[in-house]
Amino acid sequence: MYLKSAYEIRDKYLRKDMLPTIFCPGCGIGSALQYTLRAIDDLGLNPDEIVWVSGIGCSSRVPGFVNFDGLHTTHGRALAFATGIKLANPDLKIIAFMGDGDAAAIGGNHFIHAIRRNLDVTVILINNFTYGMTGGQVAPTALKGLRGTTAPYGQFENPFDIADLAVSAGANYVARWSVFNYLQGINSIKKALNKEGFTLVEFLSPCPISFGRRNRMKTAPELLRWYQKITVPLAKAKKMPPEELEGKIVIGEFADRDRPGLVREYEAYKRRAKKMMGWEE
Repeated sequence: MYLKSAYEIRDKYLRKDMLPTIFCPGCGIGSALQYTLRAIDDLGLNPDEIVWVSGIGCSSRVPGFVNFDGLHTTHGRALAFATGIKLANPDLKIIAFMGDGDAAAIGGNHFIHAIRRNLDVTVILINNFTYGMTGGQVAPTALKGLRGTTAPYGQFENPFDIADLAVSAGANYVARWSVFNYLQGINSIKKALNKEGFTLVEFLSPCPISFGRRNRMKTAPELLRWYQKITVPLAKAKKMPPEELEGKIVIGEFADRDRPGLVREYEAYKRRAKKMMGWEE
């Protein structure tokens, strides 16, 4: 199979007048963006039938760089806008490109209820443990002991496990990788885009500037090596005792199921309502 170069992907899918991006050297957002665009290209999807939605944050700038229709919305509200788009035009495919703070903090309620409803959307979630755009505060996903401007002596609160939360809330497909996992990331996005209902691909993504330098990892290679140390494949994790998994992050595919999506459920609901009211055509 011919693998297109990064330049070919750029020329086909990015808005050249918006380049260069705002992403800092070593940032992993560009990698996750490339994986998403490669998945779209491999699947042969029509860009005119895809809408990108985001909230606020570094990763939320992505809809402005891609040559698709998109919305750069308010903080934490990407999934609320995605719901409106999908119900207004069910034929569109929705990609929500979100950060860990945007999705799990101010957007936490929207996140869990979009999953509960099984909204037909693919979420690409950038998890860098920090609010990179607003000063390096610790995000709800930050592991205990990690430092940020709001935890200069180390995070002491328990973190959210985004993937576990999504599985528990009922998402149809859930996967987590680091941006180091190139092929796994692309393949998971392809699966997510092909499924009905709520799908999530979470990426551990290096932020050398706001996160790394406060945690003695000032370069992307240092952060990627750290990801390799703290990540455990799901199959291996199942054989490990809980105490050995402390401070580790499990990667892999966590859910792959086929519950009816919100659009299908809503259309069935409307048919039932019309029948009960005697409005059948």
